[in-house]
Amino acid sequence: VQVVESGGGTVQAGGSLRLSCAASGRTFKNYVMGWFRQAPGKEREFVATISRYGGSTSIQDSVKGRFTISRDNGRNTVYLQMNSLKPEDTAVYYCAAGFGELLRTGGNDYDYWGQGTQVTVSS
Repeated sequence: VQVVESGGGTVQAGGSLRLSCAASGRTFKNYVMGWFRQAPGKEREFVATISRYGGSTSIQDSVKGRFTISRDNGRNTVYLQMNSLKPEDTAVYYCAAGFGELLRTGGNDYDYWGQGTQVTVSS
């Protein structure tokens, strides 16, 4: 699976962005999808994950209530809607695909990664 992120940019605190991740190469619905982020000088961290058909999700506590993950299997795309953005959300955001059914929050449990898209939130 190849995954390509888009939708990053610079936004003021309190604003919104929607990230997209387009997948190709394999059967998209066979993969659990996830979003991770890495801020400068920090380790990569889990943000959100969604099951193969979108019926289950898991969201990191620090973004719960502000971020929503969704997917459109007809478009082979997963989304991350980010609202009420804060400066601490500034990071490179990565999309990842993991073969199988179980939701997963560990980066090592994903098989394919995108190149990332920069999100910068100014105060």
